[in-house]
Amino acid sequence: METILEQVTDPELLSQIERVVSFHGFLTSGALIGIQMLNIARRELDIQSGERIYVTCETKSCMPDSFQILAGATIGNNGLKINNLGKMAVTVNKQAPEGVNSIKGIRIILDPEKTKAYPKLHAWYLNTEKFPHVEIVPILLEAGEKVYSWKLVDVEVPVRQKKRIQCCKNCNEMFVQHDNEVLCGACTE
Repeated sequence: METILEQVTDPELLSQIERVVSFHGFLTSGALIGIQMLNIARRELDIQSGERIYVTCETKSCMPDSFQILAGATIGNNGLKINNLGKMAVTVNKQAPEGVNSIKGIRIILDPEKTKAYPKLHAWYLNTEKFPHVEIVPILLEAGEKVYSWKLVDVEVPVRQKKRIQCCKNCNEMFVQHDNEVLCGACTE
């Protein structure tokens, strides 16, 4: 993998890769795809350094780590949502001003029509052949943004409800009440 990183001439991209590798453990194709998608979103939405973003990843594998490390969008701070549809796709939006019901975001996909120009990447993406990351990462680096498609989308801003804590009538443990439940999620399963 070291020889692959020597090919990266953009110091910002190299720094991003190194930061993701230190968190993820090694550079995967999915983590690099996440980095590339984040960079597209930053440019297209004019996201400034340190600006809060919200991300919905449509896969749980590797890609979300890039958004956590490089953009601070985590599950814990509600900046990252994983809607595991098994797609190499992500929707990104900036934080909406108070009282706004929807905001422009961007949905980015790894486009199978565009990956056809890179047969090994295309075969990896469609899972018709198995390739190690060390063979796919250089192709992704070479292709850059040429293998992605994106469009602006309207993202609904959820209404933030006041957190209510309730004592479960069955197990007597405290839980976050979402509606008017009297039993916690564990006791209703």
